[in-house]
Amino acid sequence: MEISREAILHKTHYGLNIYAYVLRQYYQGETVLSLSGRDCKPTKNPFNADKPTLIVKVVDGCATHTDTEEAIAQGNVFDFASLHFGLSGQELNEKLNEELHLRIGHKNGFYTQEESQPQVVAPVHVKLKAPLFSFYTKPVTNINPTRDIDLVEAYSIIKGDSFATCTSTLRSIQDVKEARKYKAFNFDYVTFSGTFSQRNDKHLRKHSGLLTIDFDHVSDLSGLKAELLKDQYFETELLFVSPSGDGLKWVIPIELTKAKHQDYFKAVANYIQHTYKLEVDQSGKDISRACFLPHDPQAFINPKYL
Repeated sequence: MEISREAILHKTHYGLNIYAYVLRQYYQGETVLSLSGRDCKPTKNPFNADKPTLIVKVVDGCATHTDTEEAIAQGNVFDFASLHFGLSGQELNEKLNEELHLRIGHKNGFYTQEESQPQVVAPVHVKLKAPLFSFYTKPVTNINPTRDIDLVEAYSIIKGDSFATCTSTLRSIQDVKEARKYKAFNFDYVTFSGTFSQRNDKHLRKHSGLLTIDFDHVSDLSGLKAELLKDQYFETELLFVSPSGDGLKWVIPIELTKAKHQDYFKAVANYIQHTYKLEVDQSGKDISRACFLPHDPQAFINPKYL
């Protein structure tokens, strides 16, 4: 099936996420695009000796660029992506679909057949609002949330160095009971499935529309991560290595209008067992399930939130 430019623009907020993705390959850890409405402030151009000469703006539903020194030709997001990937046409479209995990043409959940390719590009917002959930400071015995955070902040915490030392120390502890105790007292945590007044299912304020799946004692972390990112039914919102270092935390969206949280968990667990031949941690069925935030510099977040 051919992948259209219109479908890609629809999934990448006019193509702005493609510019951001390409620029992050050159400037990791930096803010690569600063939005002001549908235009961006001048940013570094990797094709002009890293000078801040690149101007990105949205014109007629498609992100475009110019270089103030004319180091590269004026063009659109596909021209810019072509400079990075060295591809064009349908090959480039397929590469973007794969690299940005757009899932165009993939099945989308249990209730629809596949992602459609829209005829009209009409996203309302340049940047999607990430789901909110409760954040708690250590130890895990603290059941009163400190504040609400979103996926982007959780991703930043996991990618950052706040828990790098704790994560390294935990993974060096051989005794299982000691490791469990250390984790409970040294890691902040969240309840990805919602915001709470207290960490208890009865005190749910609002469900986030997220479900966390725990994979423990995984022999091939990189292999499973790659498989989950291209799963035909579920779009990955956040994916990172667990504090122990031998598991994965997979955060996916669920449609609560279709089924209850617990029913969704059972269905997803059965799907995973059938598809990947893996058992998942059954504690995920609890809406108020605590999830510790470790250090994982390779954590993945859905680019639609960046």
